[in-house]
Amino acid sequence: MSETKLPKVVIIGGGTGLPVLLRGLKKYNIDITAVVTVADDGGSSGRLRDELDIPPPGDVRNVLAALSEVEPLIEDLFQHRFNTGNGLSGHSLGNLLLAAMTTIRGDFVTAIREMSKVLNVRGKVLPAANQSVVLHAEMEDGTIVSGESKIPYSGKKVKRVFLSPEKVEPLPETLEEIRSADLIIIGPGSLYTSILPNLLVPKIGEAVCEAKAKKVYICNVMTQAGETLSYKASDHVQALYDHMARPFIDTILVNNENIPANVQERYTKELALPVEVDEDKLQAIGLDIIQDNLIRYEDGVIRHDTDKVASLLYSMIDVT
Repeated sequence: MSETKLPKVVIIGGGTGLPVLLRGLKKYNIDITAVVTVADDGGSSGRLRDELDIPPPGDVRNVLAALSEVEPLIEDLFQHRFNTGNGLSGHSLGNLLLAAMTTIRGDFVTAIREMSKVLNVRGKVLPAANQSVVLHAEMEDGTIVSGESKIPYSGKKVKRVFLSPEKVEPLPETLEEIRSADLIIIGPGSLYTSILPNLLVPKIGEAVCEAKAKKVYICNVMTQAGETLSYKASDHVQALYDHMARPFIDTILVNNENIPANVQERYTKELALPVEVDEDKLQAIGLDIIQDNLIRYEDGVIRHDTDKVASLLYSMIDVT
């Protein structure tokens, strides 16, 4: 008897949002592929990227940890960050292990595959490219800000983002996973610095737009100063459409739970406000809207409720 083919789900993103979502999705009997940005240039990732000339490992490390099925102590060890030590301070052990494996194997993608075996990772983790890319933002006043970590702090409004080098080859495996997916999930994550750096890799954005799978965008709960200040839900989608030069999303997942005043107050200091769900505009651009209470709180920080979101996403899979 042939094995039943598992539904194939591709998730595209980076930052803190992607691992949160993956921890919920891995509980389902699905074939998961996470496509992860390689534009990070801050912190430990940025230092290793500059010193060793390798793609930044941080976002990949967090995704590997989220999809791992090992003893909690092993995951804690992988995620451990050194606070002291000349040269070690600020680095996480997982970043160092990925850097070491890249040096041993001579290739970042191979290093990820090897670490996936060590961590018993449930699914595939693929970098958007097998090399570092630099993210640039053109601001509304025409100035250019270079570097993913610098863009949110420019104090200006983003007009568009773009990558260098312009000619970056995605992995053929990534394109194949996108084309054969049953569901493609975009987000959650920082719009300009976590999501778009993946879609802007030549051929990846095109493959997503042309894929037959249903495409779901998980909208951020809060606006983000330096990226999406005062953006409504439709503004997030429009930015994606503008960069891909075509509409391509079928469904948007948005939070409709009120955020307590004390939590909002904390975010106000960051100039962040709840994202307004402008239903009329979303419907006008042809989106199905799914609204639900999608959030939970961790030490006063808003996170997507991994189990709730994963359950909603799983219910959208259509393999008929």
